[in-house]
Amino acid sequence: MSASKPSGKVLLAITGFNPQQWMQLLSARRNVVLEPDGPADPSIDYAVVWKQRPRILEKLPNLKAIFSVGAGVDHLLTDPGLPQVPIVRVVADNLTQYMTEYVTWRVLDHHRQGAFYRTQQARRTWYEPPQPPASEVSVGIMGLGNLGRASAKALLALGFKVNGWSRTQQEMDGVTCYAGASGLTPFLNATDILVVLLPYTPATHGIIDYSVLKRLRRDNGLGGAFLINAGRGRLQKEADILRALEDGTLKEASLDVFEQEPLPKTSPLWDHPRVFVTPHAAATSDPAHLVGPMLDQMDAHDRGEPLRNLVDRDAGY
Repeated sequence: MSASKPSGKVLLAITGFNPQQWMQLLSARRNVVLEPDGPADPSIDYAVVWKQRPRILEKLPNLKAIFSVGAGVDHLLTDPGLPQVPIVRVVADNLTQYMTEYVTWRVLDHHRQGAFYRTQQARRTWYEPPQPPASEVSVGIMGLGNLGRASAKALLALGFKVNGWSRTQQEMDGVTCYAGASGLTPFLNATDILVVLLPYTPATHGIIDYSVLKRLRRDNGLGGAFLINAGRGRLQKEADILRALEDGTLKEASLDVFEQEPLPKTSPLWDHPRVFVTPHAAATSDPAHLVGPMLDQMDAHDRGEPLRNLVDRDAGY
């Protein structure tokens, strides 16, 4: 005989994802609803959200915790009706694996001059340009959380030099770590390929601007500096990225996130010959891998155990 479900319900409030599979997997162990039964529904214990309708969580008197289905939580923290309950950010092995694959793919493509070879192939030209080894190329990762550290580890294994920059001082074997405002310029000056995996907060809004790109190292065997942003779209100023590409400050860019999503069809980024665009697909939240750990945390919390991977509201992530 199967165990009965807890009496409390889970509110599933997501946009941008098809809720069907999330509902199916959550319903295996919990009672799930897509809307509260009135603005002060006492039956809801937990909420699973992504870009939820503003104030939908505001007056739920028995809400114990909120689970975000994406890596970022800025969609939550800007809700004017966000209640003072714990927020759990998603941490999952497959999400980390997806991001590590994306970062490694784009670093290798820039390093091994993929854009050059694709252009050369279209012209049927047979030419091998000089190729520096990975040991002579420095990849700088902005953001040394779970995703940044996993990407750094993979790049170290391939022989790249790896730098890391974060808001507060971090330590990681094999990585030269920089921190804070005072560490930003030295970090950029030592970086050939910049990988952005920062969370979005008011402090990081528009941080990837022309002044940052101008400080990247360009005297390398790759012929310039490169940008990879797989963090959040509002970290970057796209007009500055285009300016940097046009004047040679940047050689190429790989962008998975954008100031406005979907990226407008009128954006010049679509057609730029040295920009690689993906549709916020670097690390997609897969319910098959994420729902189980969420349910396990709910069960543990009901037993009185502490929640893990909590968001620091003051820090914004």
